Amino acid sequence: MRQANRQGEIPVRDLKLPDQRHPEKAHRPDNVQPKKPAWIRVKAPTSEGYKQTRDILKEKKLVTVCEEAGCPNVGECWSHGHATMMIMGEICTRGCTFCNVATGKPQTLDAFEPGRVAHAVAELGLKHVVITSVDRDDLEDGGAEHFAQTIRAVRHRSPDTTIEVLTPDFLKCPPSALEAVVAARPDVFNHNLETVPGLYHEVRPGARYFHSLRLLQRVKELDPTMFTKSGIMVGLGEDRQAVLQVMDDMRSADVDFLTIGQYLQPTPKHHRVDRFVTPEEFAAYEKAAYGKGFLMVSATPLTRSSYHAGEDFARLRAARLAKLGRG
Repeated sequence: MRQANRQGEIPVRDLKLPDQRHPEKAHRPDNVQPKKPAWIRVKAPTSEGYKQTRDILKEKKLVTVCEEAGCPNVGECWSHGHATMMIMGEICTRGCTFCNVATGKPQTLDAFEPGRVAHAVAELGLKHVVITSVDRDDLEDGGAEHFAQTIRAVRHRSPDTTIEVLTPDFLKCPPSALEAVVAARPDVFNHNLETVPGLYHEVRPGARYFHSLRLLQRVKELDPTMFTKSGIMVGLGEDRQAVLQVMDDMRSADVDFLTIGQYLQPTPKHHRVDRFVTPEEFAAYEKAAYGKGFLMVSATPLTRSSYHAGEDFARLRAARLAKLGRG
């Protein structure tokens, strides 16, 4: 682990990345944003629970993917005290065309952030917490040790809280990066494939489909008891057969939990919405996924990786016990 400096920050490798937000999006052509159908419209957040969660996160100087990615479920989740912590800053080193998180040169890591996350989890009284991050290609280990420190801090402060991580792909990092996160023993290891392989060059140009698939498979090799989870968006231009093939690929990597949600275009500069997938199609995907052997499936227009994560984790654990004949 690198030593922290006097300000509690950990130095990063010098990358030639632009400092301005979303610089790569300025050159993209505008894509018309279609009107959303009734089944994916949500109300603006106004509850006291929402405000309390917002204030606690602000006080602890924490970033959430709920805000940064413009999640449509933020009102519902924050009203119930649920939030997905986004560690390692709010600037990503990649420019995926579906994502609304800022791209550029990140700041140095804050060595005190794991402790602040742990304090927020305790203050919010979370029974289940999801911890994610931006991609940090500027770090030798992709931020893996920072993930591990955050997991350990939450465990120490809130030993009864179950922990789910949603990690980057640790592309070009040594094997020890993934090993460090798994060794910290989160209850759920989530890494999203995001889309079908044929769309990676448009949607995730900095990622590699089979690397991400292998990452999930490797988690199971390192710890067969750890729950693994992955998700994709639909409505980006994929067809049904490609989605079914992704399901097969995930099952070949022994992924336990699949999420499928509707892609929503954040701005005209982002990847276009090809179409809005109907609730009936989502139900058909869910049925097909269970038929392929997933322990848990969430497939609805508003499904996101951490939506109802705590309740789904309880169901996931119960499904495993039932499969083992202990339910």
